[in-house]
Amino acid sequence: MTVPHPTIHPISHSKTMSSTPTSLHSVHSGHEDSESWLRHRRSNNTPYRRKTNPHIGSEPGVNPRGDRADEKYSHFSQKCVIQVTDFSSEHFALSTMSNAEFVELMQQRQPPPEPVKTEGPAGGRPLRWINIGGISWDVISALALRHDLHSLALEDILHEQGHNQSKADYYRSHLFLRVLCHSLSTEADRDSGPDPVSEYPGSLDQSSPRSDLEKIAEFKAKPLDLEPKLPRFGSLSGFRIAARQQQILRIAALTRGDRVLVKHEPMFIFLLRDGTVISIHPTTNLEFTEPVAERMQQHDSVLRTSEDPAILVEALLDLIVDRILEVMDEYQDKIHQLEHDILMKPGMSTVRSLHILSGDLIMHKRTLEPIKTMIYGLRRYDQDRCAALGFGNDLPTNRGQVDADRNGADAGLGVGVGASQANGYMSYKSKIYLADVQDHMDFVLTSLDMFSGISENLINYAFNMASYEMNQVMRRLTLATIIFLPLTLLTGYFGMNFHKMWSVQQNSDLLFWIISLPVMGVIIPMFFYPDIKKAIHYVQKVMVVRRAVLAQERASRRRVW
Repeated sequence: MTVPHPTIHPISHSKTMSSTPTSLHSVHSGHEDSESWLRHRRSNNTPYRRKTNPHIGSEPGVNPRGDRADEKYSHFSQKCVIQVTDFSSEHFALSTMSNAEFVELMQQRQPPPEPVKTEGPAGGRPLRWINIGGISWDVISALALRHDLHSLALEDILHEQGHNQSKADYYRSHLFLRVLCHSLSTEADRDSGPDPVSEYPGSLDQSSPRSDLEKIAEFKAKPLDLEPKLPRFGSLSGFRIAARQQQILRIAALTRGDRVLVKHEPMFIFLLRDGTVISIHPTTNLEFTEPVAERMQQHDSVLRTSEDPAILVEALLDLIVDRILEVMDEYQDKIHQLEHDILMKPGMSTVRSLHILSGDLIMHKRTLEPIKTMIYGLRRYDQDRCAALGFGNDLPTNRGQVDADRNGADAGLGVGVGASQANGYMSYKSKIYLADVQDHMDFVLTSLDMFSGISENLINYAFNMASYEMNQVMRRLTLATIIFLPLTLLTGYFGMNFHKMWSVQQNSDLLFWIISLPVMGVIIPMFFYPDIKKAIHYVQKVMVVRRAVLAQERASRRRVW
């Protein structure tokens, strides 16, 4: 079989700019070359297409072992606050490190870690909690290389999108949790923080700024198809970053003072098989996790006595939910204040505050429901998800035992009650404590529904009161019209310049009242008949109630006698 040779068609000189390759500097170096290049662009029939996002379709995940990893992600640079805590029931050691010290620690050679049991004592070997405040590529890459963190988990840390929600991802070497934290903030925190409008999570581009000279130097030194720096916060689909920033800033300025200031910041948690727990918070301080760190220092706390890394993960989740409860308390106080204002004197300013509050409650429901789903999945499906990863040796082989575990979970005792010692990443005791965290999340979501319903009812009440007041005004105007319109008609009649009118000529208004009083006696009852009927019915009901009360009092007196 003969394979035909491809035909090579010559390219017209008018379709090309030059027959020899030319560098970017040589194209733009001279004035004549620049003009010829512009004429070529005008004469070209093919429209100029700008690639809006060069990273669409790229390989998923962040590989710290890649050749260009440092070049792509080196702009993620912060001075992090890092605490490394080694703990057990009898041992506790806390070390605070800088970026360089932590990278040096991660690069040290240590014996390979041994997997620990997810229930009961860890055999006397201390567990480790690495608590990191801040996002920096040198710290993240060293941590990923040391503990073999999955590339998809690293991508979730480095690239925040507006649609990202709380979730739990299972990998063979570790469990990865991404939880959106909600906490109260003040005006000072809002003005000084990196995210000026934290009510909209993942909405702003917070990549590190660079000067114009650096951008020009990079443009001259690198080819045109170079991928730009990846931002920390990506844009929502359908919106440009600059336009979205301006819109959010406008809304924040208009709603300032009418909403509860809530910060939305993600926390990333890794639970490794060797008993290491890694928590990463984007802010360069560890104030959020300070309560858990204080509990860790108490030798009789559950965190120390259980020697269970899953209990530490549960403590972090419980801390996040407790912060959410503080937010709900603030919303409850806000709702009570607005309800008081509405009941005292409804006004459009109060309705405006209720409208803003209702929108925030809807947004919080969207961000809080995934937390409940994630916690339920950790309790109910931890064993099944680990089985899907191929951890057959860690799971009970008896099918009846698995069914008993599931029945125990349905009874609220946690997944794996009474099963083998290793059933996945979460231990039995941690799942029991997670049941309490799930109850708190149920309370939070029901409170959100209640607050949303109250705000909608208050808005409807304000508009109903405005409509009622308008009806009362129209009623008073109608009453005045009914009374004075016949009198005005008669007054106009008697004000005519008649030559012969004995009542006027004899300086008397007797005829006027003889005519007007019977007319008013007929018109007023005719128009006010429904109101008179309601008044009579109301008096009858009052009399019936009074008779019933008197009869009850007489009956009680007779029993006493």
